[in-house]
Amino acid sequence: MTTIKKAVFPVAGLGTRFLPATKAVAKEMLAIVDKPLIQYAAEEAEKAGIDTLIFVVGRTKNSIIDHFDKAYELENELALRNKDALLQIVKDTVPEGVSCVFIRQSEALGLGHAVLCAEAAVGNEPFAVILPDDLIHNEGDNCMQQMVAVYNKYQASVIGTQTVNMSESDKYGMVAGPKVEDRLAMVDEIIEKPAPEEAPSDQAVVGRYILTPAIFDILKRTERGAGGEIQLTDGIAALRKCEEVYAYSFEGTRYDCGSKMGYLQATVEFALRHEELSEKFSEYLKNL
Repeated sequence: MTTIKKAVFPVAGLGTRFLPATKAVAKEMLAIVDKPLIQYAAEEAEKAGIDTLIFVVGRTKNSIIDHFDKAYELENELALRNKDALLQIVKDTVPEGVSCVFIRQSEALGLGHAVLCAEAAVGNEPFAVILPDDLIHNEGDNCMQQMVAVYNKYQASVIGTQTVNMSESDKYGMVAGPKVEDRLAMVDEIIEKPAPEEAPSDQAVVGRYILTPAIFDILKRTERGAGGEIQLTDGIAALRKCEEVYAYSFEGTRYDCGSKMGYLQATVEFALRHEELSEKFSEYLKNL
């Protein structure tokens, strides 16, 4: 039985919805309270037992590379000042036993192309794909932990989904298929951003995937679809014709941090859960 040890983070997008903030800073480095989005995504993967983080970056994303690099000067300064707690936070950015790989996506040709760029680093084994824009909070097992458990049981590709209003179907890949067990269905149909009247169900694909390596050969043959890009959804639609693909409706709250409203909602709600800030921030909101 194989398990999931590698995760791909497609982070080459320009983040135009957050300009001018993202003119010089990667959108994945925008912070929710005191931690960048990309760090939340990396920690989710690590808690799921993943030890190789593969970042597919664009040429403007050096801040992501720097974030996961060793900060000698900062660590030395914190050590000299005996700021041990802060020093540990910096060191824990990449925990012991976890390695990072950075791959350049030379052209912005879509999510499917970004995943394909990671083929050499992934090799012939199943892997996760995590989109940091989708920040998912759980009190228990995180989203990727839940999906890894499904993969371990069925040894097949798994797509993370959630129920959305049908009027928003044109913002997502939408899936449908027969129910297998609670929260789990077989994927019979998957369509990228259909109009509401064409959506096969109310189950939308969000930024969590576990895929078998068969997806790579399929993506090489996938023609450009919606937006003139190589869509991962189209690749998965072809993949399900030759092997089983499951849709898992995860437990947890998703924040669409690719939008300003979702980003603000996440900031407020994470601040209300924060050890140091929750009480004072809650009081501030009451008196606002």
